[in-house]
Amino acid sequence: MPYHLATPAAGLYFIAVLIIWECKLKISMKSKVRETEQFIRGRRNSFKYAFSGLLYVLKTQKNAWLHFAATVLVVLFAWWLRIERFEWLAILLVIGIVWTAEFLNTALEVIVDLASPEKHPLARVGKDVGAAAVLIAAILAVTIGLIVFWEPLLAKLGW
Repeated sequence: MPYHLATPAAGLYFIAVLIIWECKLKISMKSKVRETEQFIRGRRNSFKYAFSGLLYVLKTQKNAWLHFAATVLVVLFAWWLRIERFEWLAILLVIGIVWTAEFLNTALEVIVDLASPEKHPLARVGKDVGAAAVLIAAILAVTIGLIVFWEPLLAKLGW
C-alpha cells in the first residue's frame, strides 16, 4: 500500500469526506421529501378547488340539474340498448362537452358579474355568447345521440 494512503491524516480525510457526503445526501433527501410533500399538497388542493367548483355549479345552476338528469337518462338508455364501445365513446365525449360548456359558461357569468355588477350591454352579450356555447354543445349531443341510438333502438323494438 502506498505510504500516503496509509497515514492517519489520509484516514481522517477519508472519514471527513464520507461524513460530508452523508450530510449532503441527508440534506438532499430532506429537500426531496419536502418537494414531494409540497407536490402532494398542491395536487390535493387542486382537487379540493375543483370539487368546490363542481359543488358551486350544482348548487347555483338550474340547468346543471337538467344536464345531470339528461346524463343519467342517456347513460341508462345506452346501457339498455347495449351500444358498442365506440358508440359509448361518442356518447361520453358529447356528455363531457356539454358539461364542460356549462361549467365554462358559469365561470364566464361569475366573472362578468364581478367585472360589471351594474347592467351593461356588453356584459349581456358575454353571457349570451356563453349560453350559446352550451346550446351548441347540447345540439351536438342530441344529434350524435340520434345517430348512435337510432339503429340499436330500431333493432331493440324489432323494426
